[in-house]
Amino acid sequence: MTELRNKNFIRKILSQVPLILLFISVLNDYDFNYLELKFFSFNFSYILIFYYSLKKSESLGYTYIFIAGLFNDVVIGTPIGITSLMYLILCGATAYLRNITLRPSLIKDSIFFLITILIINSLLFISLNFIFDYELNYFDQIINITCTFLLYFLFSSLFDFFEKTFVGRINAR
Repeated sequence: MTELRNKNFIRKILSQVPLILLFISVLNDYDFNYLELKFFSFNFSYILIFYYSLKKSESLGYTYIFIAGLFNDVVIGTPIGITSLMYLILCGATAYLRNITLRPSLIKDSIFFLITILIINSLLFISLNFIFDYELNYFDQIINITCTFLLYFLFSSLFDFFEKTFVGRINAR
């Protein structure tokens, strides 16, 4: 009986891994400058929020996503609430895709993800550059969008593997 309880306890902890990863990713303003990879940056938070909002919408709550965006704003130094708004727009786009999709596929999801991050980064750039007079580099933004899009395939596969192996959900959507 205690073995069954331990498995349920471990399963509950493993089901919270996406939320833990979200807060770790927003609290660590990581880049690869110390590895001398100057032209490699990606937004892991976008990938995580998009995947788990699309496949398993109950794992990340909108309140937690909003709070994670506030933490991200504090760590990065952008105006408070901008990242939270972008995260919630990403969640809204993901909810729209989840509701209109009959047959999910990685290619369709990734194309929609690319369009969504282009729109979100455009809104972020416009609001930060024109409203708040915050300096952003065009080239860095293009590198970030490209790497985020390309790494979506890798992380989607890793998240699928994690869900199937450790949490026990075969097809979350």
